[in-house]
Amino acid sequence: MVEKVTETWITSPKRLYSEVAREACLVHIYPTGTSMGCRYPLSERSLILGRGEDCDIRLQDHSVSRRHAKIEPTPDGFFVHDQQSTNGTFVNDRQLDSAWLLQDGDYLRVGNCIYRYLAGGNIEAEYHEEIYRLTILDGLTQIHNQRYLGEFLDREVVRSQRHNRPLSVLMLDIDRFKSINDTFGHLCGDFVLRELADVVRVSMRKEDLFARSGGEEFVIVLVEADRDEALAVAERIRESVASHQFRFEATPINLTISIGVSSTSGDMEMNASTMLKIADENLYTAKRNGRDQVVG
Repeated sequence: MVEKVTETWITSPKRLYSEVAREACLVHIYPTGTSMGCRYPLSERSLILGRGEDCDIRLQDHSVSRRHAKIEPTPDGFFVHDQQSTNGTFVNDRQLDSAWLLQDGDYLRVGNCIYRYLAGGNIEAEYHEEIYRLTILDGLTQIHNQRYLGEFLDREVVRSQRHNRPLSVLMLDIDRFKSINDTFGHLCGDFVLRELADVVRVSMRKEDLFARSGGEEFVIVLVEADRDEALAVAERIRESVASHQFRFEATPINLTISIGVSSTSGDMEMNASTMLKIADENLYTAKRNGRDQVVG
C-alpha cells in the first residue's frame, strides 16, 4: 500500500535503527559488470540516485535521469520517491506515482539499473545469499544464467546416459529483437525480455531448467522428455508468446519467437555441447524458414 512520507524521522532516529531497518541496504544486481554485487548501506539521511555528479548513488547509464529517485528514511522504514524522472522509477515492475515503502526483498528499478532492497534480521547472511544468487541467476529476468545452465546440462546428460533416459533441449530466440531496441529503446527491450521470461516460466515443470543464455536467447532443458514431447512443449510455448499482448507503457508490441530442438535417448556419444549445437542449428533453420516456428 502506498503511504505518504512524513518527516518525523528527524526527531526519532533511534526507532528507525532499532525497530525498522537495521543495516538495510541496496544491492546492485543489474546490469552485470564491475558494479554487480555492490552494497549501498542506507542510513538516517536521504539518498539520491541519478546521473548527476552530486548524487549519492551515481549511475552512468543513458536511461537514468540526473536526479532520478530518492530513498528517504522514516520511523516506519525507507520510502522511495521518483524525482520526476524521464523513464520512471519502479518497484517490483510497478511504476511509482507516489511514495512507496520498501519491503525486504523488493526490486527497485531506476532506468535500466536494478537493485534489491535487503532489510532482514541477518543482513550479512542475506547479502551473501544474494551474492550467490547473482552467480547463478540473470539479474534482469531472474531466471538461471548461462553458468548454471552449463552445470545443469552437463549433469543431466550424464544422468541420461547412465539410466538410458531421454533428455531434450529447446533454444529460443526473439524474432527481430534488434528492431524493438532500435524503434522503442533499450528500456522497452529490457521489458520484453522480463515479460517473455514470465510468459515462458508458467509452462515449466519444477524439474526442468529455464535459463537466459545471452542477449535475446534462452534455453530450456526438459528432463526425461523425448523428441515428440519436446516438440509439443516448444509449440505450446511458441503459441503462448505469439498470443500474449506485450505492452510497454501505452505501446502494444507483437512478439514472436523461433525455437530449435535437440534430443537424446541416452546416446553415449552425445554431450552438452553437442546438444546445444544441434538446438542452435535448428533454431537458425527456423529463422531462415521465416521465423515464428519450431524446428527439431
